[in-house]
Amino acid sequence: MKLLGYFAKKVGGQRGRGEIPIQNLEVLAQVLDIQGHLQLAQSNAESALNAWREAADIYTQLGDRNSIIRNRINSAQALQALGLFRQAQKTLTETTQLLQNQPNSALKVTGVRSLGNVLLAIGDLEQSRQVLEQSLAVASKLPDKQAIADVLLSLGNTARAQQDSQAAIDFYQQAANATKSPITRINAQTNQLRLLLETKQLADVKTLLPQIQTQIGNLPASRTAIYARINLAESLTQFKQKSATDSPSWLDIAQILSTAVQQAQDLQDRRTQSYALGVLGNLYEQKGQLTDAQNLTQQALFLAQTIDARDIAYRWEWQLGRLLKARGNIPEAIAAYDRAVKSLQSLRYDLVAINPDVQFDFRDRVEPVYRQLVELLLQPQGNQTSQANLQKARETIESLQLAELDNFFREACLDTVSQIDQVIDQKDQTAAAIYPIILPDRLEVILKLPQKPVLHYTAAVAQTQVEKTLDALRQNLIEPDTLVEAKALSQQVYNWLIQPAVTDLAKSQVKTLVFVLDGALRNIPMAALYDGKQYLIEKYGIALTPGLQLINPQPLQEKTLEAIAAGLSQPRQGFSALPNVKLELAEIRAEIPSNVLLNNEFTSTALQNQINFLPFPVVHLATHGQFSSKAEETFIVAWDKRIYVNELDNLVRNREQNRPDAVELLVLSACETAAGDKRAALGIAGVAVRAGARSTVASLWSLNDESTAALMSEFYRELADRSLTKAEALRRAQLSLLQNPKYQRPLFWAPYVLLGNWL
Repeated sequence: MKLLGYFAKKVGGQRGRGEIPIQNLEVLAQVLDIQGHLQLAQSNAESALNAWREAADIYTQLGDRNSIIRNRINSAQALQALGLFRQAQKTLTETTQLLQNQPNSALKVTGVRSLGNVLLAIGDLEQSRQVLEQSLAVASKLPDKQAIADVLLSLGNTARAQQDSQAAIDFYQQAANATKSPITRINAQTNQLRLLLETKQLADVKTLLPQIQTQIGNLPASRTAIYARINLAESLTQFKQKSATDSPSWLDIAQILSTAVQQAQDLQDRRTQSYALGVLGNLYEQKGQLTDAQNLTQQALFLAQTIDARDIAYRWEWQLGRLLKARGNIPEAIAAYDRAVKSLQSLRYDLVAINPDVQFDFRDRVEPVYRQLVELLLQPQGNQTSQANLQKARETIESLQLAELDNFFREACLDTVSQIDQVIDQKDQTAAAIYPIILPDRLEVILKLPQKPVLHYTAAVAQTQVEKTLDALRQNLIEPDTLVEAKALSQQVYNWLIQPAVTDLAKSQVKTLVFVLDGALRNIPMAALYDGKQYLIEKYGIALTPGLQLINPQPLQEKTLEAIAAGLSQPRQGFSALPNVKLELAEIRAEIPSNVLLNNEFTSTALQNQINFLPFPVVHLATHGQFSSKAEETFIVAWDKRIYVNELDNLVRNREQNRPDAVELLVLSACETAAGDKRAALGIAGVAVRAGARSTVASLWSLNDESTAALMSEFYRELADRSLTKAEALRRAQLSLLQNPKYQRPLFWAPYVLLGNWL
């Protein structure tokens, strides 16, 4: 590397670049290219990017079109390694446009495949698969079998992310058959092995495993080969746990990892050495050899810290926390977990960049860190949990909820915020915040009352029972003839969450409950909780927030109440007609001044123009839509297209840039959560955050079109009473349905939720 740097300076440093002979410029660009590849291989992505940018200037000066394209593909790799996925996507989209009209070539295959890979990284799975299919079509017309294998491997990764397991297994199999490269074959087969284990196809595992073990022993030392060994070791561990087999032995797996450690040491590759040591430490952890596990983990952590590799350091801090907990050292365990969480928070802007060479999944590798820390913090020290630990537990759950949204969007998404405590203590002293936290063996609830210390109570009910009860409650709430069952289940949840706080809520004269909901609780409308005599909505206004923080909350009374109201009454984009939408929009217009876009007037462009150029604080969308735990399946339907959650930036956030008037209230009156998706409510928070609205009203399930129109009419009538908060206006609208014999079942009035600012 030093020699390359010296050579680059020697060629380019004597005179200005304009005076360097053409042949020397070509050599200099090639040297910079090689330097970039070596720097990227050594995890020095920023230096690699700088080298490639310098080479790009030379290729532009030379007019070398193919080298410019190749250089952009390389630069996009470095951008991905830096976590700058949107920039990488932009670079590769422009590059593939340049390649579009060029003859088929290996370069064209690589460019399109690289775009498919970055689309996978940002979570646009459907588009990733389409782009990779295009790359495969080009590769299939070339004699280069390796190009085909590379695309098939990428297709397998995307299909796996789509949870299309059998297609992914087939792609991996085809990639292994198509390639002559030992490392490509091993990567395809180890990925295939992991999926076969996940889908419990153990007979196929037993066939494939010996092939991998034979081949991997013959691989020369390289970073890719080391990761393949780690991947294999983790798969073998999983295999032993699932099949209770004697072969391979734990010693065999440890030997694979020891070889990986030695190879990384020989290559002076501290990153892979850290990974191998950490995974070996995890193996000892599973075997109960805690002292050896801790020593290996501390070595792995030290190496990660020396290269500032926070994306792997957090794993070893987490592992160290588990080991310290197992050895009974709770204070040190909490400190280790806290460091792990801080490392994750520092990675907010490139969390999705966490090592793609070793399997990574948010729910396996990120969420448990937060939850296990909360579990430790809420273990009673003596007779009660300290205020410091209660506050830390709240902050940790908030950080988890932000991380969930970051993972949903594949980028950091929230910055400008106010603390809920400040709002409750200073702006609205009739509100209380409730934080239920689902832990494996119990349900913890933290309560924040106005100008009071934080309180805390526990329900001794296991996570499995909580989730089973919530699933049954949700089902009974949406069934027309199961009111008795719904009330019984709802009262059970009420007893867990609210009953222990009833006296304190009354003493503080609380009128609004603000819930920071966890996990499966997000699928349940808190309004429908039942105390045996009345529903929660009959006593309190109710709001939800994705975390302890709010986007610059302000009372709606301070704004001139005007709305942009758009909707579809006619069938569109494969969705059924909503005949009462026309009436709904007319009644909104009757209550407050409104600009209406109905049916063919409601295009994505028309909506964007209205939002950006009319300073109205309310945007009401009466149209079909879907909330999902996946951003690519979360959308609202306009006349001309589906508007996906990631596009909402273009619709709403421009207004924040153009004028100080943010959208105060976004109402989505006919959208619903995706069927069968237990985390679909995350999509509601995603829409609220991406739209930049300070408050959002949405529904948890598909609604009766007529009842929706009635509720919305009443909601805006109440909002027009400028003395009411948004939470109270929604409460009164829900009560108007509850008190109507036609709509008194929770099916009709319960699913509406208010997210964000309730003032």
